[in-house]
Amino acid sequence: METHGLLRPETTDEAREAYRSLAPTATTVVRESARAMGFDRKEMDQRVTDGVYATAHEALYASLLSVTDGSREEFETWKGEFDGEVTVMGGENVDRVVWHAFSGEGLAATYQNEPEAARGTLRRMAFGRLYRDVLHE
Repeated sequence: METHGLLRPETTDEAREAYRSLAPTATTVVRESARAMGFDRKEMDQRVTDGVYATAHEALYASLLSVTDGSREEFETWKGEFDGEVTVMGGENVDRVVWHAFSGEGLAATYQNEPEAARGTLRRMAFGRLYRDVLHE
């Protein structure tokens, strides 16, 4: 069993603080990317909207979420000890599982190959289902 990622907030306040702390980084990434694409100031003002910054901010946060990657047996052990509901996406007869939990809810995705893709998918799903509403209140 392995853990990948940096963010595993325990509380809503921790999640919000981590999210707030990433705003300047997301802004810098968007601006530097726009410069690398050759945007001048006028084009940057027209094309790089608040929605672009918000999307980058959310994607950055999601990409840093900590996920656990383990065997089906390790996942089942964790799930049995977890005090909350766990939603599993994917097949039942798959050997590997990645999972993440926040605020009493767990999400998991199964995979046979492509662990990076499974972790990325789970992080995006976790952001959408577990964090988006909490972070945008």
